Amino acid sequence: MTHPDTPVRTSDSLRNVRYEIRGKLARRAQELARKGYEIISLNIGNPALFGFRTPETMRLAMIENFQESEGYCHQKGIFPAREAVVMQQQARGVTGVSAEEVFIGNGVSELIDLALRALLNDGDEVLVPSPDYPLWTAAVNLNRGRAIHYPCRPENGFVPDPAEIEALVTPRTRAIVIVNPNNPTGAVYPRSVLAAIARLAEQRGLVVMSDEIYDQVLYDDAEFVPMATLVHDAVCVTMSGLSKVYRACGYRVGWAVISGRMRAAQDFLEAMELLASLRLCSNVPGQWAVQTALGGHQSIRELTSPGGRLYESRRAIVEAARANPLLTVSQPQGALYAFVRVDSDRLPGFDDQAFALELLERKHVLVAPGVSFNVPYRDHFRVTNLPDAATLAAVFTRMGELLGEMADRPPLSR
Repeated sequence: MTHPDTPVRTSDSLRNVRYEIRGKLARRAQELARKGYEIISLNIGNPALFGFRTPETMRLAMIENFQESEGYCHQKGIFPAREAVVMQQQARGVTGVSAEEVFIGNGVSELIDLALRALLNDGDEVLVPSPDYPLWTAAVNLNRGRAIHYPCRPENGFVPDPAEIEALVTPRTRAIVIVNPNNPTGAVYPRSVLAAIARLAEQRGLVVMSDEIYDQVLYDDAEFVPMATLVHDAVCVTMSGLSKVYRACGYRVGWAVISGRMRAAQDFLEAMELLASLRLCSNVPGQWAVQTALGGHQSIRELTSPGGRLYESRRAIVEAARANPLLTVSQPQGALYAFVRVDSDRLPGFDDQAFALELLERKHVLVAPGVSFNVPYRDHFRVTNLPDAATLAAVFTRMGELLGEMADRPPLSR
């Protein structure tokens, strides 16, 4: 007979699943906050935490349609939302897409899981960037696949080399993931690189999964190129949503658009619809905001232009990092983050997780250590540029104080 205190056995599929952005450091930050400490949380891109509001027209669209939101909707989502996504894709030059190829989900996070579950069998490989948005690696592992990381090297501005990606393709490779604009690095991939990846996918029969949640969060003259405009003879799954561009993380509304070689996509579409049906539908009230969001004034541009809050916060991060001889950073071209490097030559034995914990405990600043993003090095950390410039300048002053103290310690005590 089993003892009543015997631990409940958990799924073996979780063995290689990690999501450190909400892991031990985040839990420790909550403990400190409950004790009364004011924690500056730079570990996650949550605009509402820093005073950003969803555009009022989107809130009104939800309010006007609450009565229509009390029952289940179609498993793919309400038609006005899906049609609005189609119109956006068509305006960007994507052809051959209708509302039948659009799935609305509870954020892009759910759609990542659904798409990989629809595609993968035991041991199938998916090419994932390193550094990555860690949900991609976790979801591949959770769905019986194997994440193979292709390098996006700091010395290349975190832009991948298509030749290095091609060298990783095997007979078990099923898909390649693109995160552009990139989280965590802020890189925006050039058209030439994306076109080369598209040709590789077409030649090797790979499904392209393009995470474009930051598609309009661009700085200076950065150009966003939708992957679906380049992939014609392979299946392309484009994912985006309301969370970042429209500052509506809590609405939990994302979409996936299947385009490209549609004859090859039919079984995949049927699998996606089956999985969407099993969860009945996604959050209905939030879906009513999609048409208004995509068809209305794009206020994100005011935030990312010179003088805008996100632009000036990005500038504050770059200037503060470059003013510290122990830090370097590649200037983000898009998204809501910077991936900062600590000079481990001047700080031998530096460990990003240990630094993040000490920064939290002593300076009450929460960052995401670089190792959270599936990189082979331990000398980076990610911060978000959502706080105002003054707050970020103060944060980097605290970091500088701690790094200065670490530089004065014997290497083994770091």
